[in-house]
Amino acid sequence: MQRKMRKTSGVLAALILLSGFGLGFGTCFADSSQTIVVSAEGLVDSNSEKYARDKGLMVDDLREDAKRQVIEKAVGCYVESSTLTENYQLIRDKVLTRSKGLIKQIVKESPPWVGKDGLGHMLLKAEVYVGQVQEALEQMSKSERVSLLREHGDPRISVAIVIRDADRSSDAQAIRSPVAENILKEKIKQFGYRVWSEETAEKLKGELADRSARAGQDNVAVSASQVKMSDFSILGEAKFKTLSAKLAASGLTVKKYVLTSWSVKCIDNNTGEEIYFNNKVPQKQSWPDEDVAIKDIGNMIGSEFSKEFFEEHLQQAVQAYQLNVVGLPSYDVGEMFKKEFIGLRSVINVEFRSFDESGVSVYEVQFSGKRSNFNQFVNSGIVKPLNSKLGMNCFKLASAQGNVVRISYLAPNVTQEALISRMEEMPPASLAEASPLRLKEVVLTQDTQKKVDQMKPQPLVPVTDVGGVQGSDTGKTITKDF
Repeated sequence: MQRKMRKTSGVLAALILLSGFGLGFGTCFADSSQTIVVSAEGLVDSNSEKYARDKGLMVDDLREDAKRQVIEKAVGCYVESSTLTENYQLIRDKVLTRSKGLIKQIVKESPPWVGKDGLGHMLLKAEVYVGQVQEALEQMSKSERVSLLREHGDPRISVAIVIRDADRSSDAQAIRSPVAENILKEKIKQFGYRVWSEETAEKLKGELADRSARAGQDNVAVSASQVKMSDFSILGEAKFKTLSAKLAASGLTVKKYVLTSWSVKCIDNNTGEEIYFNNKVPQKQSWPDEDVAIKDIGNMIGSEFSKEFFEEHLQQAVQAYQLNVVGLPSYDVGEMFKKEFIGLRSVINVEFRSFDESGVSVYEVQFSGKRSNFNQFVNSGIVKPLNSKLGMNCFKLASAQGNVVRISYLAPNVTQEALISRMEEMPPASLAEASPLRLKEVVLTQDTQKKVDQMKPQPLVPVTDVGGVQGSDTGKTITKDF
């Protein structure tokens, strides 16, 4: 079986090249029927006078804002958060208001509620035509002469090709082929990507870890954890059979090297997924020289891959991560933590998988940013806004390894009631990263503006008592059921 690799349209590539917009990647239109399911939170300022006169209007506005946030998250699959904020007005007018054409269906809608933060809330889960979102952004990039779509980055690719004797047992040790590997590496370099040595990286990581263990040096331990493995691994295997025949006229023995089969696969090391695999049994392919045969194998395996293939997988709309939170004081706090995730722009979906008051609570997060950006997002997009919202440094990014990130809760002296009260009385942490235009749409009264201003980055002090008011169960209950 062979997975077909999509080819970039030559006409489209030429148009982008001539346009000079600096998009910086080989464009690959997604299938316009491709969809993803997105969860988001709609917000309105319930203290506004217009809602005092018409409660039905507040529900309608909540639903429309939730739909815009769903599409904004889908846009975030292709546009950096900073670029989205800088071009929010343009993207809002051209894309975010197109909910009828871009949302396939509403999967789930929570009842609306007014929280102690003074805001109206509604949670919404919808299926979005993400392929059409990408097309709309690419068309807008050309018509408005702005570069919106994110760069693909600089992936690290490792290569291993082994040769086996077809006449020997499958248990016989395979032999690495530097000749075939180097041909494939040269092609990868032509893509502009980096060739990575897994063996060297693993050896360096082990040496640094050993030094750390012997000397107790924390800085060395950090260095060891930062040694990166490759993003993709290409693994190939070729089986040869040697045939010999003695020429009657001359008495010379002639050898031929026959390729009996070859296979190749590519692994995404961030997820463990085999993103490509292929087996071939060639007919009547033989060579008089072993080195020439091995060189041709390198070319055959190299022909299976293109720059567009790797770009397509680098541009995957959503990446899945496991977020472990240590020390949450209660299940209710865990549910409120989940609600904060739902509102954040880069979080497509979140599931609260398990809770352990004395150990680790587990969340599964679908993230729309670059792989390398998730740790930074957790720190700047979750930890810092939550700490600003709570007015205390109670959350800390503890570790990040592969697709698993750990956050520690560090406020054991703060009562559960005080923590819940603070989380309910302050606006969602998502407003800390919102564009000025979105804040202008949502924040309509001075009381709400003051609360949002308190979440802006500033020196934080430990808080031992933020009031003894019990938090309303409305938001927690709705989040549990969503």
